[in-house]
Amino acid sequence: MDTRRIGSLEVSVVGLGCNNFGRRLDSGATSAVVDAALDAGINFFDTADVYGGTKSEEFLGRTLSRRRDEVVLATKFGAQLDEQRKGASPEYVGQAVEDSLRRLRTDRIDLYQLHRPDPEVPIEDTLGALDELVRAGKVREIGCSNFSAEQLRAAEGAARDGAARFVSVQNEYSVLHREPERDVLSECERLGIAFIPYFPLVSGLLTGKYRQGQPTPEGSRLQSGRGDSLLTDQNFAIVEELIEFSESRGHTILELAFSWLLTRPAVVSVIAGATSSEQARSNAAAAGWQLTDEELTEIDSIVSRPR
Repeated sequence: MDTRRIGSLEVSVVGLGCNNFGRRLDSGATSAVVDAALDAGINFFDTADVYGGTKSEEFLGRTLSRRRDEVVLATKFGAQLDEQRKGASPEYVGQAVEDSLRRLRTDRIDLYQLHRPDPEVPIEDTLGALDELVRAGKVREIGCSNFSAEQLRAAEGAARDGAARFVSVQNEYSVLHREPERDVLSECERLGIAFIPYFPLVSGLLTGKYRQGQPTPEGSRLQSGRGDSLLTDQNFAIVEELIEFSESRGHTILELAFSWLLTRPAVVSVIAGATSSEQARSNAAAAGWQLTDEELTEIDSIVSRPR
């Protein structure tokens, strides 16, 4: 599998999002998915302390303890675990990293990410605490998530000379969700920040799993919650056209979803979750479609066409 760089880290262009671990998958099922992903060439694993109520980190640490040197391990802090464990204060940063290191059964985190901005803490204070972790060897690179272009600029301006700076940002981005194109992607290119898209498959909508006129699969992510806003007539119409477009060229809509994102200059790795070994293997194989300029123009036309 091709690789790209996040700071000093070399990552596979397809990564594995680990938010299903501890929530939809137990420890044994987690191990099966992780092993399948590794065997398929994925080396980038992205989790967070809040995923599965800390179980994702625990299960991932248990599985990767024997293959730690094969992977680039990313996790996040800052989202609320409980009333005490939340935010981005320097004191909490020190506690959060120790907790994650213990759960992940490792002596270093390759990419440590602030899960969301903390309006209560000046970004320079958080960056100072993260820089100390890098200097101590507990963290290799630092990143952020759910940051706007303005917040990225502020963080870059607050980083001290020679100190650790954010080398990545992880925001929602897909062929159906184009908000980063307004200014975040261009800011990433300007600052040399790697962009990591999450929800690249729009919770399964861009896999062909949900089709107009067919019942929503039992137990699926879109059976409730986000389904109300995503399973619309307009989105169904777009998906049907994207399926027809892909299949007419010998590909699948899954391949389109991954390969389209990887045409964006700032995008380094497309992370998607998996609940089975088969899904992990399918995701790993989905990034090989070399889309032409004409195909990219046609995809944009399909997505933006008034309906």
